Amino acid sequence: MMLLRAASATVEVESVGTGRDLVLLHSLLADRTVFERAAGPLARKRRLHLVNLPGYGASSAIAADAIEDYADHIAAVLDSLQLGRDADVLGNGFGGFIAVALAARHGRRFARLVAAPALSGFPAPAKQAFYRMADLAANQGMPAILEGAIQRMFPPAFALAHPEIVAERKSALERADPKCFRSACLALAKLDLSGGLAGIANATLVLVGSEDATTPPELARQLAAAIPAARFQELAGCGHCPQIEDPARFVAAVESFLDG
Repeated sequence: MMLLRAASATVEVESVGTGRDLVLLHSLLADRTVFERAAGPLARKRRLHLVNLPGYGASSAIAADAIEDYADHIAAVLDSLQLGRDADVLGNGFGGFIAVALAARHGRRFARLVAAPALSGFPAPAKQAFYRMADLAANQGMPAILEGAIQRMFPPAFALAHPEIVAERKSALERADPKCFRSACLALAKLDLSGGLAGIANATLVLVGSEDATTPPELARQLAAAIPAARFQELAGCGHCPQIEDPARFVAAVESFLDG
C-alpha cells in the first residue's frame, strides 16, 4: 500500500502484479478490498492499482459535487501513478460511473474501459435511495447505512449463505468517512452521463450481474448501446458485486475482454 498525491488530495493505492496496468475503482458501498478475491488471478498477467476513492481508507476528501469531479480526480491519480496510455480502467458501481465519466472527459488518457457495472443515470424513484443514504450518513453516521448497503450489494440468498462476507463488507464500509459518503450519494443522485457517451472512443465492456437490483441489467444494456465501441455481458446469478459473488467468472469475463 502507498500514499500518493493527486493534485491537492492524498490517495491510498495498492499496486500488485506485473504486466499491463489495470486501475480498479470500487463501488459506493465498499473500499478497494472489494476486489481482493479477484485481484490474485488478475495480477498474474497485469499490474493492478487498487485505488481507495475519497473518504475511504487513507484517501482524503476532495471538493466534489458531481461524478465528473471524481473523474477529474482519477485522471490526476493516473498522472501521479505515471501510467501510460495503454493502461486500462475498471470500475464497479460508483467506480464504474467514475470510469465512464473518465472516458468521456479524459478518454485519450487510457486504453480500455470496463464498467462493471454502470449506468448513464438513475430513474427518479432510484434517486431517492441516494438521498436517504446521504441523510442517514449525515445524521446518524455510517452504522445506519450498513443493513441497506448489504441489500444493495448482494442478492438475499447470497447474503444468507455467506454471513462472513456480510460481516467483512459491513466492517469495511463502516470505516468510510460519512461526509465523503454523503457527497458521493448526492453526486450519484444527479448523475447524467448521457451527453458524453457518444464521444467515448475507448473499447468498452459493460459487465453486469443478472440479479443486480442497484444497477439493473436493462439499464446497463442501454449504457452499452450508447457507447460506440462497447459490448455488453451479463453474468447470470450475480448481483452488484460479481467480483465477490463469483470471482472466477468475473475474472474470466474481464480477461476475455482485455486479452481480446
